[in-house]
Amino acid sequence: MNTFTLILEILGTFAFAVSGIRLASQKRFDLFGAYVVGVATAIGGGTIRDLLLNIPVFWMSNSIYLVLSGVALAYGCIPSRFTMKQTKAILVFDTLGLALFNIVGLEKTVSLGFPWWTAIVMGTITGAAGGVIRDVLVGQVPLIFQKEIYAMACVVGGVVYFICLHFGLNAIFSGLIGGTAVILMRYLAITYRLALPHLPK
Repeated sequence: MNTFTLILEILGTFAFAVSGIRLASQKRFDLFGAYVVGVATAIGGGTIRDLLLNIPVFWMSNSIYLVLSGVALAYGCIPSRFTMKQTKAILVFDTLGLALFNIVGLEKTVSLGFPWWTAIVMGTITGAAGGVIRDVLVGQVPLIFQKEIYAMACVVGGVVYFICLHFGLNAIFSGLIGGTAVILMRYLAITYRLALPHLPK
């Protein structure tokens, strides 16, 4: 893994762990339960990705991901009046984790020689699956199955990433622009209540 991807993975792990821990706190979980939700959120999508790509699961040979989840737990213990409100924190860190892990999934898949469409699927799984696991663990309908644009933001980010590569930008700039596209999509979806249409009954 290159340094850029590793940095994104570390930042994404912390962001997703915080989103899981904050949501668990909102649901009145104890410290251990909150840590479990945080870890599952942080490593869930990447675990599924690595199993599908038939490569060693990323967190099983490096304890930094479990340690980062512990740091996120410590951050989650700080009263929200000293940081940011629970709902806003969940939204902000979840969006950051979604964008960062989407790019990590894209870059890992491309580096293994898979085609672009596989990379977009793996990027979406890496970004969105952790949030699904988190929501299931706390007993609520996952965002991916609701009206909010969530996984589709990862698909858009992946398309933008490959468009940037096609026009000659390197992987770092392509990743930054693709990740920004994910964040922008989530912001617009939440701000203007954008949603995909439902199937007719």
